[in-house]
Amino acid sequence: MSLSRRIHSIFVQFGLDPLKALNSARGIPFFFKDLHRYRQLAKGNADAMAVSEFFPILSDRFASNGNLDPHYFYQDLWAARKIYNNNPSRHVDIGSSVATFVSHLLSFRAVEIVDVRPLPLAIDGLTTTVTDATHMTGYEDSSLESISTLHAAEHFGLGRYGDPVHPTAHLTFMRALARVLKPQGRLYFSVPCGVEQLVFNAHRIFAVETVLKGFEDLKLVSFSCVTDDHKFHPDCDLATVGNERYGCGMFEFSK
Repeated sequence: MSLSRRIHSIFVQFGLDPLKALNSARGIPFFFKDLHRYRQLAKGNADAMAVSEFFPILSDRFASNGNLDPHYFYQDLWAARKIYNNNPSRHVDIGSSVATFVSHLLSFRAVEIVDVRPLPLAIDGLTTTVTDATHMTGYEDSSLESISTLHAAEHFGLGRYGDPVHPTAHLTFMRALARVLKPQGRLYFSVPCGVEQLVFNAHRIFAVETVLKGFEDLKLVSFSCVTDDHKFHPDCDLATVGNERYGCGMFEFSK
């Protein structure tokens, strides 16, 4: 492994963004320059607030608008639009981002979410079940017409979120999703895709073939992806993401 890859890996292991860390270092002289300028301009100005404490935000000046994660931006819109168009009578989400994806859905429909972590918020239309969803315990066979789980299955069984450690929990979860999906129902499933590897205990990166094998009893309806260059490829060939280092595969399945 090259030195740059090793450094990148160390940052990732500790939950740090290497580019953000670099930009934070670049931002230090700007912070002091701007602080000095502000104090000069505020002196003698009765309408200006005096500096009372410091909270340096050093990297934002170098970030693109919104500092968006392309995986979440594209996958959330991809799945939300499909759910809006299909308009199921009931939709259940497992482990997706509440802040970015579930909030999209709540703007036009009720949502039931399942997560191993409690949600300390309440809002009309949102039902929460706190449990380990690996086996989808409590859900009958062929009982759910619409299911989403975006950027979640890669974490199952790694202990990251307090769930039990198990090397094949992701495959158990896939089989459980297939079990509870209704005939003609829809499953919206996204995970990191590309050259397969386990980055313990952060996540897994799946080969496309692993996902298809996990859902071998389901029919693939559509596939889209985000590649390493942060480009979105709607309704593309499965091979598009095959050799990526950290792409995002978006699979729409039916039973």
